[in-house]
Amino acid sequence: MTPPPALSLAAPADQAVQAWLVYLTQERRASPRTVESYGAAGRRYVAFLQQHRGGGLVVADLGGVETAELRAWLAYLRQGDHPLSPRSLSQALSAVRGLHRYLDRRLGVANAAVTLVRGPRIKPGAPRPVTEDQARGMIAEPGLDPDREKWEASRDAAVLTLLYGCGLRISEALSLKRSDAPLREALRITGKGGKTRLVPVLPAVAEAIAAYLADLPYVLAPDAPLFRAKRGGPLSPRHVQATVQILRGRLGLPDSATPHALRHSFATHLLGAGADLRSIQDLLGHASLSTTQRYTEVDAERLLAAYAKAHPHA
Repeated sequence: MTPPPALSLAAPADQAVQAWLVYLTQERRASPRTVESYGAAGRRYVAFLQQHRGGGLVVADLGGVETAELRAWLAYLRQGDHPLSPRSLSQALSAVRGLHRYLDRRLGVANAAVTLVRGPRIKPGAPRPVTEDQARGMIAEPGLDPDREKWEASRDAAVLTLLYGCGLRISEALSLKRSDAPLREALRITGKGGKTRLVPVLPAVAEAIAAYLADLPYVLAPDAPLFRAKRGGPLSPRHVQATVQILRGRLGLPDSATPHALRHSFATHLLGAGADLRSIQDLLGHASLSTTQRYTEVDAERLLAAYAKAHPHA
């Protein structure tokens, strides 16, 4: 992304969006997906205001956007052939708040109205984990494919074992370096927001990583990514997602059986075995306990289902 022209209060509002995206990319190190999503929301916001006011906007004008205009923008996003869902509306509003914070800090263009407008209420859905048998099936299935090279099957099994056995996100599993293996009793993982946590390593996880390394045809430098693609480059999250999509087709699993579902299963099965919520929060790296509490809904649903199936008067 090329640097934008120096911003001034008289610059077109479009330039403010571009400068903000450069800031997100270069200073905040936001992911490409986040930059793309926020950029789309920011450009759509400025375009709406220009149409709503019947003319072009400069940066200074963004400080005068009123709550009524913000609500009209949210209403506009709910209309048309492709109306945004409540979750997408909330994300768009979050993006616009970020844009206004940037303008306030860099140019002193403050806007109090943007903090007064509330987004739609979103009720988070309960996590959708897989069962213990389904998790085992997903981990074992790569080794049963005769068309895959042995080291690739070992790699896929090792990644899935990490997701389920340690409750890692895909990005966290793929961030491991060659120097991290062989695995010790605990892994130091850097998760969202740069937060670091210690995750215990089960023997099955350490064995899966050791089996992968024994089969790996490449020699890796200590600081090289541990998991490699077929041609030797770093393994991508997209590969893991595509692999799981193939596996669930073979195993007859629902679409909810994703790589992240293995992380959900890690938490749900720990909870069902008697682990306390605070410990699970620490293991998952959740900033808020309320996020972890969603797993109690899953455990309660399973308990009620077992009751309905087994009780003679259910």
